[in-house]
Amino acid sequence: MSKKDFYEILGLQRSASKEEVKAAYRKLAVKYHPDKNPDNKEAEEKFKEAAHAYEILSDDAKRQQYDQVGHANYENMGQGGGHGNAHGGMDINDIFENFGDIFGSGFGDIFGGQGNKKRKKKVGPDPKRGHDLYKELTITLKDAFLGKKEQVSFYRFFPCDDCSGKGLRAGTSVQTCTACHGAGQVQFRQGFFAYAQACSACQGNGYTIPSPCITCKGQSRVQKYDKFSVNIPAGIYDTAELRIAEKGDAGVYGGPSGDLFLKIKVTPEKKFQREDNDLVCSIMLTYPQLVLGAQVEIESIDGTQETIKIPKGCEIGERIMVAGKGFPNLRNKVRGNLIIITKCSIPKKLSADAKKLLTDYSDLVGTDGSNSDGSIIGFFKKFLG
Repeated sequence: MSKKDFYEILGLQRSASKEEVKAAYRKLAVKYHPDKNPDNKEAEEKFKEAAHAYEILSDDAKRQQYDQVGHANYENMGQGGGHGNAHGGMDINDIFENFGDIFGSGFGDIFGGQGNKKRKKKVGPDPKRGHDLYKELTITLKDAFLGKKEQVSFYRFFPCDDCSGKGLRAGTSVQTCTACHGAGQVQFRQGFFAYAQACSACQGNGYTIPSPCITCKGQSRVQKYDKFSVNIPAGIYDTAELRIAEKGDAGVYGGPSGDLFLKIKVTPEKKFQREDNDLVCSIMLTYPQLVLGAQVEIESIDGTQETIKIPKGCEIGERIMVAGKGFPNLRNKVRGNLIIITKCSIPKKLSADAKKLLTDYSDLVGTDGSNSDGSIIGFFKKFLG
């Protein structure tokens, strides 16, 4: 164990904060780092000494005990994880293991990566999930009302059958890159400074494939044309997105496949429109039908016949509802309504007899309009033509 007081080693007052402890240790670690002081036993000892001091003073419980008993008593009590050596049994690689908390993950790279000596990286490519794919599918409003089975076809990646998605020829294996020894990067020194860059021999992978599969060229997957059916549910709406699981690109080196996302585009129709889950259409009626009332039959978007009743004195723009004949709700399957909006057919040409009858009707019912709904009143002058 060190003979020096831990605060003295780090150059701190006993009242130093945790941040000051960390900053002092960082400064000494950089100063006495073995890569900066190769084959310098004294620097290595100071490096270990600083690390041991930091280990105690950065831990609240250990620091409290140390402050209470003092350095000499602490030493005699055998605290600090001692195993009979000067630094509590600390190995230089143990010190590097903790560098991520102090310096971040890049510290080992700056000094040649000693901190990673104990870490063994798996040799070979890591499985990766395939990409999700996106495709637009156009359907009619009738298709959206009824639902439809649609054929979808496109190119996507599949696992290579010849190598079972491994990217290797039969009987061969992945090898650790001899240039970077599996690190995926190579170190360069320029005076005191050191830097790393991706290994050009293995493109930063840390491994090579000496005998790649002939079919997939070592990529573990190949592109093929795919065609399959998709069920479009009744009630689907414009801009809705359907997710087809695992119909995207195959994963790389055994990774899971991505998904296919189908964006639905519903083309508008002249006779029918959609309002939320209601199916809306218009019906053209004659003036007598509006006045006297009528029973008429219409054909819905799916070809079914619906009989509706036009009430007496029906106004233009009246919304007549047939319950439960609209679009099904995708969540609870409760259907919307069929809404019929009344319009009036105004003839542009009349026979002489029809014109006389209409004039007689006008004389009979009068020409003053009602203003019960707040509309302005027009005063009749004469018929035109």
